[in-house]
Amino acid sequence: MSNSAIDISLLGRTYSINCPRGQEDALRLIAKGVEQQLSTLKTRTNNLSREELAIMAALNIGYELHEEQQKNKQYMAQMDERISLLQSTLENSLIERTAKTD
Repeated sequence: MSNSAIDISLLGRTYSINCPRGQEDALRLIAKGVEQQLSTLKTRTNNLSREELAIMAALNIGYELHEEQQKNKQYMAQMDERISLLQSTLENSLIERTAKTD
C-alpha cells in the first residue's frame, strides 16, 4: 500500500506526515485528539516547553491506551468464561438428550 502525505497542525505548527492511503481520516482524528491534549496541558501549565508538553501528552495518551487495553483484557476473559459455560451447557444438554433416546 502506498503512502500519501497529509498536513496536521499541533500547537500552531504544521507537520507533513506520511500516511498509508485510506488512513488519512484516522490520522487527522488522532491529530485532533493530540492537539486537544496539548492545548489542555498548555492551558494548565504555561511554563512547559513544547517538548515537555509533548512528553506529558504522550504519557497521558499512553495511560489512556493502557487503561483501554486492561478493560479489553478483562472483557476478553469474561467472554472466554461465558463461551466456556455455554459450551459446557450445550455438551451437557447433548449428553442428556442422547441418554434419553437410548
